[in-house]
Amino acid sequence: MQEAIDFLSSKNAIFLEIIEKYGLPQIPKRPPGFETLVLLILEQQVSIDSAKATFLKIKSYTTCNPETMAILPDEEFRNLGVSRQKTKYIKILAEAILNKELDVESLALKSVKQVREELIKLKGIGNWTIDIYLMFCLQEPDLIPLGDIAVINTIKELLNIHDKKEMEIHAEQWSPYRSYATYLLWHYYLKKRNRTITY
Repeated sequence: MQEAIDFLSSKNAIFLEIIEKYGLPQIPKRPPGFETLVLLILEQQVSIDSAKATFLKIKSYTTCNPETMAILPDEEFRNLGVSRQKTKYIKILAEAILNKELDVESLALKSVKQVREELIKLKGIGNWTIDIYLMFCLQEPDLIPLGDIAVINTIKELLNIHDKKEMEIHAEQWSPYRSYATYLLWHYYLKKRNRTITY
């Protein structure tokens, strides 16, 4: 991490300022596999905390594996706080694994491009979900998820860049450590709001 921080600080003093003010960021880690993909589907467009509460409800109610999720009635998903749309996405994912259309274990051995191509085929899994999976589960060091509202808002605030395409171009100078830049931007966003998140 130190190497990444030294590199990023040499590109933009703002990263050093974040560390001086708020300390080092947490590097999020999650186990690769079906459960984490379910959690990421739940996290789409809601807070991490509320998604986690729903995820824990599912886990205390039943086994969170493709076999169970594929046949759990929609009504039971609804009782657990899962929206109709997200229920559909979880079932599509479960069925893709059961039908051998997706081999989650093999993703760890594939390139970023290959992982993206495999997962994007599934309805309900978009670039944000794939970016976070690559970063949290497969420890990909060089991604910036520009579908993430906290990242976008922090870039707007700290760098005064408001166009997504410009953000993408600007972030190229942070390569090969764009994921670490993201962790620093999230760190700033959360600390400034006095929020703590357990990934």
